[in-house]
Amino acid sequence: MEREVRYCTSEDGVRIAYAVEGSGPPLLVCPIYVESFSLHHLVPAYEEFIARLGKGRTLVLYDPGGAGLSQRDVDDFGYAGDSGEIRAVAEASGVGRLALWAGTNSGPRAIEYAARYPDSLTHLILYGTFARFQAAYPADSLRSFASLAASNWDQASQLFADMNGRREFPEETAQLAECFRQSTTGEVAAKGIEQAADEDMTGRLSEIQTPTLVLHRINDPLFPLELSRDMAARVPDARLVTLPGTAHLAAFGDPDSVIEAVDSFLGAGGERSDPDPARTVPAGGFRTILFTDIVGHTEMMARLGDDKGREVLREHEDVTREVLRTHGGTEVKTMGDGFMASFTSVVKGVECAIALQRAFAERNERAEEPLEVRVGLNAGEPIEEDDPDGRTDLFGETVILASRIAAAAEGGEVLASLAVRELCAGKGFLFADAGAHAMRGFEEPVRVFAVKWQE
Repeated sequence: MEREVRYCTSEDGVRIAYAVEGSGPPLLVCPIYVESFSLHHLVPAYEEFIARLGKGRTLVLYDPGGAGLSQRDVDDFGYAGDSGEIRAVAEASGVGRLALWAGTNSGPRAIEYAARYPDSLTHLILYGTFARFQAAYPADSLRSFASLAASNWDQASQLFADMNGRREFPEETAQLAECFRQSTTGEVAAKGIEQAADEDMTGRLSEIQTPTLVLHRINDPLFPLELSRDMAARVPDARLVTLPGTAHLAAFGDPDSVIEAVDSFLGAGGERSDPDPARTVPAGGFRTILFTDIVGHTEMMARLGDDKGREVLREHEDVTREVLRTHGGTEVKTMGDGFMASFTSVVKGVECAIALQRAFAERNERAEEPLEVRVGLNAGEPIEEDDPDGRTDLFGETVILASRIAAAAEGGEVLASLAVRELCAGKGFLFADAGAHAMRGFEEPVRVFAVKWQE
């Protein structure tokens, strides 16, 4: 795509190339590394992704100092200087307050910018990135990367591109490597790595006042999910959305889930929407599965008899269904002494589990026959099928593990999988490590976590 290239000057005197296109609420997209927007056509998947990000919006792109069409003879590659580039472009574009997208290596510069200039932003999106480089790679590795870039840029650019998912996307990573190669030199790339290696924007996260969305693929091969969990926990009221997939670059694999999350946060079709604080996973195949089970059900029925026992079970069903309805849960099925439910939000699922235990604790204070219920939670992508009656049922390992976790719980306890705990980082829940449990059908012991629900 042909773009009109404009120039502005950063506060430290570096000439920065930028482009503005489209119409609607403005979104400034930071470069992921050293790539030039003039070379996006070398990576068709990425060019298409950027176009989709800009649909219904005014899109602002720029080349970092030392790369692409921007001034090449640059010495300062620190994150503070990089945030000055964002500032210069944002002001020169004339679009006013804007949303900011930053992924991969651009996260720290966006964090610094958001902390320094809160009044200039409407939204901040951090995708698959970090606040401190050495939290992702040790200093020795970063020095090796810098040395390779300086001595053999062809090989280094291919290595850096391959880290986005070479095994699954060999053609796309080869294209990305060519884009890196043509965008800058190995000397510039080496300086950038060396200067960024010791910088740490972690302390800036708590200063961010902008509504913030943190996106990360669960099996990202470049940066671990833990980095985004930590950032989301430190940014006031940040939303963490974890996405399925094994590619790092948002344009590879399943870009639809990324676009959906961004549109939900910013608003699709050019209209902004307020982010939903309870939504931590986009709608689609990803679900949080909740199982409940009455402890000692068989003994209770034998002791009370059918009529009285059934009366207690009806009360259990009424309480459970009311709590599910309040917290947006979908009843999948009931097994007489327990329920299976699903949620599109991990947070809502955990909140529902807590509310269930509190509701039964309150009920037991006034009832002659106490009910002890155990609850298990897991999150993943279950298999969805309709039964002969047209009702939707869920199957697969995600569901089986949720059932096994519920069976491992004690009465009055909520147990959750590691996936649930990670997806709820920074959301105010208290988890206690309940150890690894051998579970039927699973080769390795499964580590579970108790959710604290008492006031």
